[in-house]
Amino acid sequence: MARNLWIGTPGLLREIPQAAKSWDRSAELNVSEFRALEGQVTTFAPFHTTRRLKFSFEGLEPADAQHLARLARRAPDGRTGRAAGPVAVLDPVAVNLLGPAQAAGQSGREDGLDHWFAVNGRPTFKRFVREGWAVGGTVPSVVGWVHGTWPGWPVAPGMHVSWLLPPGWGTDAVARLAWKDADGKALQETSGTNVSVTGTAPADAAFVTPQGSLNSAGIIPLGGACLSVGEAAQAFAVGDGCPAMSVTGYSDVPAARLPYRNIGIDLVEVTRATL
Repeated sequence: MARNLWIGTPGLLREIPQAAKSWDRSAELNVSEFRALEGQVTTFAPFHTTRRLKFSFEGLEPADAQHLARLARRAPDGRTGRAAGPVAVLDPVAVNLLGPAQAAGQSGREDGLDHWFAVNGRPTFKRFVREGWAVGGTVPSVVGWVHGTWPGWPVAPGMHVSWLLPPGWGTDAVARLAWKDADGKALQETSGTNVSVTGTAPADAAFVTPQGSLNSAGIIPLGGACLSVGEAAQAFAVGDGCPAMSVTGYSDVPAARLPYRNIGIDLVEVTRATL
């Protein structure tokens, strides 16, 4: 994964090259404990664990500080006129930008359309062994992976993106990256050989949708895929996700050496964020 933090609204991602003074990326587990009179403990844990991120910087460059201030204050961008919305964060240590269940080939819906969709052809998604999911149907078909909030995973022009199809796909499968602009309109596609592809985001790219061309009939598993930025994708890597986030805390203190600033910013995963 890219070693620098990328943060911003889609289409306006900015790289923060300065290392954070402190950084907490702990997930919110929400595990509840129930203790019986006899002393036994029962726990309840929800299926979804919410992501939280906390960063603090000392002596941050003025332009980077202004960018974080705009996100925290939900200020529209003067260059594009677009209002701020959910924030995208490309975590420097995340290996797989697919969601945890999505990377493992699992779905919370009966039709699987929360994680996969048909680009071309008539693929069908259905439960397989051990709650895993598989794809079948007519071939050839093209399957796309779904981001829960945006029309793809946020990127910036010039980013190097690697995509690895699930290992169970045959050697005649073709991995693809479909690039889109900030309005979700298609720009171009990058195709790889066999089950992996690495591409560079073109000018005006704001999103990328990973896809796979399925050319073998039968039941093909969907677990083990990986989408990564800045380094090669790894099969069966745990999905860190790239969820939409909202700023819940912000501090801005002028540093002793002006015009640099000491910035703190807290974010939480959300299903949507409004002004």
